[in-house]
Amino acid sequence: MLDFLWNLGSFIVALGLLITAHEYGHFYVARRCGVKVERFSIGFGKAIWRRVGKDGTEYVLAMIPLGGYVKMLDERVEDVPDELKDQAFNRKTVWQRIAIVAAGPIANFIFAIVALYFMYLIGVPSLKPVITSTTPGTAAAQIQVTEPMQITAISGQAVRNWEEVSLALVGHIGDESLSVSLTPLSGLQGLDSSVRSYTLDTRNWHFDPEKESPITTLGLGIYRPEIVPTIAAISPDSAAAKSELKVGDTLVAINGKNYTDWQAFVDIIQHSANVPVSLTVRRNGEQFNVAVTPLSSKNADGQEIGMLGVSPTQAPWPDNMRLQLEYGPIDSFGIAADKTWQLVAVSFKMIGKLFTGDVSVKNLSGPISIAQGAGSSANYGLVYFLGFLALISVNLGIINLLPLPVLDGGHLLYYFIEVITGKPVPEKVQEIGFRFGAAILLMLMSVALFNDFARL
Repeated sequence: MLDFLWNLGSFIVALGLLITAHEYGHFYVARRCGVKVERFSIGFGKAIWRRVGKDGTEYVLAMIPLGGYVKMLDERVEDVPDELKDQAFNRKTVWQRIAIVAAGPIANFIFAIVALYFMYLIGVPSLKPVITSTTPGTAAAQIQVTEPMQITAISGQAVRNWEEVSLALVGHIGDESLSVSLTPLSGLQGLDSSVRSYTLDTRNWHFDPEKESPITTLGLGIYRPEIVPTIAAISPDSAAAKSELKVGDTLVAINGKNYTDWQAFVDIIQHSANVPVSLTVRRNGEQFNVAVTPLSSKNADGQEIGMLGVSPTQAPWPDNMRLQLEYGPIDSFGIAADKTWQLVAVSFKMIGKLFTGDVSVKNLSGPISIAQGAGSSANYGLVYFLGFLALISVNLGIINLLPLPVLDGGHLLYYFIEVITGKPVPEKVQEIGFRFGAAILLMLMSVALFNDFARL
């Protein structure tokens, strides 16, 4: 219940900020173009707060926080007194109308830059993208890894951490190839001067973004510090919590076979659902056996697996593997603008791949997934929440630019046709377009909501 309330609260804050930015873009440019704004509303439905400003605009905070709108004086909607007709939206030039409509999505892109600016100003703790192996039979198998190597670029795009590597790889879903640039690390003590580039054949590279990582499915073996088989944590109500195991116990053997590595231990546990296993552990210099029965659970594919409920101790990350993405007041702006552009480019690529079939409609997300993402990012801290806001703001801006008549992009399409033809698109044609656009948008929203409930 607490998780639900936290996710809901984070979702409302995130969506409120993004909607306010979007609608303020329309509002600000409309006022600058001399259009009278009658109402500025955040949310739909019954007003829970309202105030009329000195400028005559009614500012409203409404009950349903799933959108907002700016109501402008318009002769196509209502009768306008003669003395106010020069302030009506429909009386403005086509370029002024284009500016007013485009201002909403542009405000979302500006908001993303601002959010990322403060994120980089505060500093983002990251890890360098270092690999120690590749998986046979995968696209990356041709890379010969004899020592730890840091990924420095994906298809010419510089990358600094794993998040940037993942973002760059996602943009290549469905492509026939991509290139990876790596620099060897000598004993993790410093960068070698040589750079090696590999062109990977990705024609057979497929993965489910909901369940799999583009990094591991490509075949890149991520560097991780050594795992020590000493229990660092025990989950409440788990099989381990109901046994004699304690935090600090060191695993020595399982079912009489000596412990070799953590993954092998996990594999045995997962294949022992509701089957008793014998663990040999060391505690305070003494060894003894503990009988425990892993509880049955379901993995992401719906298969039954055993769960013990313990976490191992992980060796600390080497200092030279850590990265603090923190910049000054001036540099942060350039970095934020570049990152926003990358997000825009990847988002457009993903929309294109959605239509070509390279990305499944199952990957569309709706408000439930966004709420979960807002809650998770906010839980990790302010810098991660700012990054989440930037990502959603960019996507909101791009979605609104789609040429569907019910969206800003549809209005822009009509206005650009007017620029070319010299006359407005007929009202009847616009009405048909709005109905068509609303139907498509409703279909997409229905698919996204279905995906959300399926994930739940």
